[in-house]
Amino acid sequence: MSETAAANLKLIVFQLKEKEYAIPVNQVRSIEKVEHITRVPRTVGFVKGVINLRGVVTPIISLRSRFNLEEAEYNEHSRVIIAVLNDMEVGLIVDSANDVIDVAPESIEPPPEVIGSEEADFIKGVTKIEKRLFILIDLEKVLNPEELAAQDGKGLAG
Repeated sequence: MSETAAANLKLIVFQLKEKEYAIPVNQVRSIEKVEHITRVPRTVGFVKGVINLRGVVTPIISLRSRFNLEEAEYNEHSRVIIAVLNDMEVGLIVDSANDVIDVAPESIEPPPEVIGSEEADFIKGVTKIEKRLFILIDLEKVLNPEELAAQDGKGLAG
């Protein structure tokens, strides 16, 4: 049975607070430097505002805020990953985006049950390459519009 190896999954690797996360390349439209973000009133705390990206107004989410990690100043390594999910384009602010890796789909394991952090809700799985551990995030949960609407009512806006 020489079935060709299942196509490897290409992942964009980015960092948040010294951990490495990944999302599939096919969900990423581009990676941009952090530009001026226009704040939008009455949005939840992790929605930092919008940017005008080549004529398209794109909402910007801080993944640090979304995962309940402490905020950090943006620096020259900070990036906005323009992700696409169900025709919705959203920018995700990350500490840095510095790698593209190929992983075999079968190498992705379910997240450990003992992670015990807020970000655990957004984790699709984990994969290891040599000594590096990559946390694969679930964009559908990160960008869940129903949850965003529900949190809006909790007064999380900062």
